[in-house]
Amino acid sequence: MTYCLAISVNKGLVFASDSRTNAGVDYVTTYSKMHTFVWPGERICILLTAGNLATSQAVMNNIRTDLEKPDSKISLRKGKHLHEVAHYVGHLSQVEQRQHADALEKSGSGGAEASFILGGQIAGQSPEIYLIYPQGNYISASPETPYLQIGENKYGKPILDRIITPATSLEDAARCALVSLESTIRSNISVGPPLELAIHTSDVIKTPYHQKLTFNSPMYKSMQKQWNEGMHRALGRLPRFEWELKQTKADD
Repeated sequence: MTYCLAISVNKGLVFASDSRTNAGVDYVTTYSKMHTFVWPGERICILLTAGNLATSQAVMNNIRTDLEKPDSKISLRKGKHLHEVAHYVGHLSQVEQRQHADALEKSGSGGAEASFILGGQIAGQSPEIYLIYPQGNYISASPETPYLQIGENKYGKPILDRIITPATSLEDAARCALVSLESTIRSNISVGPPLELAIHTSDVIKTPYHQKLTFNSPMYKSMQKQWNEGMHRALGRLPRFEWELKQTKADD
């Protein structure tokens, strides 16, 4: 499994993903789940992937092939709006799943479903993020819920619900994304490093800031340490129960 998320705030977009695709007692595999396409001054598209690895890789291969075809009717570069690009990615995913559905069912190998997060900006339009379901349809983020998740999303959701709003700075949104990933890693062995982080600033249509983090990266180690210590301090400051207050007075 995996965990990927995208956050939309007033100043831009944040994308984060892990790289684990399989985790067993003696077999761990990793693949990048973040794919960035940039045409400077024109548009930027970032895709995050989760689910069946063969399906998501086939979709990415078809996306790259269509970009090489001058006569392709639709591609990441030809959609006039980002929602058209989301529809295109969903269609590719559906075609790939249908192609292998019968064989997978007969072999008992599991489903071919994959999900995607598409985000970016077309020049002259606002930055957007879309969650593309395995069924091919999609939703966008909203001011009330300015983030989208795919994969093992439940462990990393609480900090996003508590902190992220459209007014959150890009830097704080990026820190929340990393804590969200770290919290998921602690609770689920199927999510793991390297972690990838990308930050797109609104109306800056060029290659985004990108960072890759491992368990040994100084920033990751510092973030993990300070977050753990901060949670312990916060727990220690929570209101006392009545019997604790009485005991404190008695001790005084």
